[in-house]
Amino acid sequence: MHFGHIVTAMVTPFTQKGLIDVERTKELIDYLIAHGSDALVVAGTTGESPTLSTDEKLELFNVCVKHANKRIPIIAGTGSNNTQASIELTKKAQDLGVDGIMLVAPYYNKPSQEGMYVHFKKIAESTDLPIMLYNVPGRTGVQIEAETTIALSKIPNVVSVKEASGDLEQMAAILTAVDENFTLYTGDDANTLPALAIGAHGVVSVAAHVIGSEMREMITNFKAGNVEKAAKSHRLLLPVMKAMFLAPNPTCVKYALSLQGLEVGDVRLPLIPLNHGQMSEVNKVLKRKS
Repeated sequence: MHFGHIVTAMVTPFTQKGLIDVERTKELIDYLIAHGSDALVVAGTTGESPTLSTDEKLELFNVCVKHANKRIPIIAGTGSNNTQASIELTKKAQDLGVDGIMLVAPYYNKPSQEGMYVHFKKIAESTDLPIMLYNVPGRTGVQIEAETTIALSKIPNVVSVKEASGDLEQMAAILTAVDENFTLYTGDDANTLPALAIGAHGVVSVAAHVIGSEMREMITNFKAGNVEKAAKSHRLLLPVMKAMFLAPNPTCVKYALSLQGLEVGDVRLPLIPLNHGQMSEVNKVLKRKS
């Protein structure tokens, strides 16, 4: 199964009291669908998964599945560093009707490559859902090596990987060895075009909340062979992509959405809202975009 070219890692809207804002979540889903998103990752890093309880994740999955209503795939972030807990959450997510799951590398406990392989294999065997692996060594403290991803790609329902290592050589090594039905996505907005150039299928994006339509145009041009146009778009969009990470994600993108009239609330501690200097930087970049 392909999840499309732009998979948006969706922020989780919160009320002023810090609870999940169901109505704003529905508005955001409609907005993202209208602005270029082909699929949504729910309760991923950008969705502030570390501070969401299991019940909150299930509430989010349920709201998103029902409201998306098969318009685009909903990919549930059910990965953790606890294999059994991931299996249980995956089964509950499947019962709610999600279209796929994303499994992050087990963070903090630093398993070996073989340990990671067995971890992912056990979760894969517990579900029929298509699985996107998620390699993000900057957050997890471990790297899913190319050889491990290649071995995992042979499991029938492991269909994709989000490579947020930023390592184009690693991406190329994976793409050279996997079956053509296995898709690779960059997890870094700024790497979208370079990754496409070596055979990536698309991007799991944060910036698509703000520049989804422009990113869609860039990818469409690249796929159509209009490489110069795509390259020009890439250069123009880079400042916005970079501005979304001036502070710990998703602080900047939540603020940027508020500037566009989409109130999604603040981040939860231990993240904190932007200071005035950071707000000013984001404002400047977004003004230049428009």
